[in-house]
Amino acid sequence: MSVWQLLSTPFVQNAFWAVSAVALAAGAVGYFVVLRRQAFAAHAIGHVGFAGAAGAVLAGLSPIFGLLVFCLGAGLLIGVGGADLDDRDAVVGVTLTAALGLGVLFISLYSGYANATYSILFGQILGVSSRDLVIVALLSLVVLVSVSLTYRPLLFASVDAQSAAARGLSTRVMSIVFMTLLAVTTVVAIQVVGVLLVFSLLVAPAAAAEVLTRRPRDAMFAAVVLALFSAWAGLFLGVWLGGPVSFWITALASSAYLGARVRASLRRRVQLSA
Repeated sequence: MSVWQLLSTPFVQNAFWAVSAVALAAGAVGYFVVLRRQAFAAHAIGHVGFAGAAGAVLAGLSPIFGLLVFCLGAGLLIGVGGADLDDRDAVVGVTLTAALGLGVLFISLYSGYANATYSILFGQILGVSSRDLVIVALLSLVVLVSVSLTYRPLLFASVDAQSAAARGLSTRVMSIVFMTLLAVTTVVAIQVVGVLLVFSLLVAPAAAAEVLTRRPRDAMFAAVVLALFSAWAGLFLGVWLGGPVSFWITALASSAYLGARVRASLRRRVQLSA
């Protein structure tokens, strides 16, 4: 079977639409992750989700249900308790360690083979069903609509929290809104790259975009474009050359960031020598 025939198969088509939905949400929310300097929170919520998936499997429920409940719970906890910069790292760290402890407990109590739970760790993009695709698409749509509705106040609170508070904007509410969006986006992205690699898809394209331009709208657009490119090219390479699709996606996203840093460095040298 040729690569083009493989790309036209139903499971690859499902994977294509799924990675597209994930890249759109991850690129938009990832920009605020980088802007607010909350990459550690993005990393933590993904690992909290693993504990939720393990707990759901132990209770005989879908791992996605546990993933969503735990990620949203962690997002709200971090949003409320870590609204102040001084408290943020401590709240994120305590939430992460508590969730990892629960994950170890749930796995130790489960006597069966938790294949569904382990797939959460590494992603299962080529195993996305039509039902999974609908869930991913709906959650991504919710994230994108929410970002568009809260863009201005969220940007204001992210760039200058003190001025936003002085203008009457609640930074705690904005923190909760952002962490909720991050939690839902993490649930969506885990379907593609898994818990262990979700950090790269959320952060790497947005970090590269921030290096390329300082204009907020341009940076968010660039983050979405880079996330889409990484997702599409990673899926193609995974089908064509083999290997985990999640590896190709994260490798391309990381390379985009490296390329942006190299380009910026070369540009500075040219300006200095001129």
